[in-house]
Amino acid sequence: MPAATITTLPGRIFAFYRDGFAAMQQGRTLWAIIAVKLFFIFAILRVFFFPDLLAARFATDQERAAYVLEELTGAQALIHPVHD
Repeated sequence: MPAATITTLPGRIFAFYRDGFAAMQQGRTLWAIIAVKLFFIFAILRVFFFPDLLAARFATDQERAAYVLEELTGAQALIHPVHD
């Protein structure tokens, strides 16, 4: 579909990028580089530099939620017992 017939803003933005990358001589190579970089950032760096501290420090989801609430608001969170 030509970009001139698309009237919505999200459609025009999508068409802009679709047509722009399709017209590029090295577009596929650039997308491959972007995919490799995103994989490296989210898969490799996350494992080594961003460990799951909440899972290591707290045993239950309730304790994790109370800690996050306390850190975000600065207020002491009340922990309500969970009834099984």
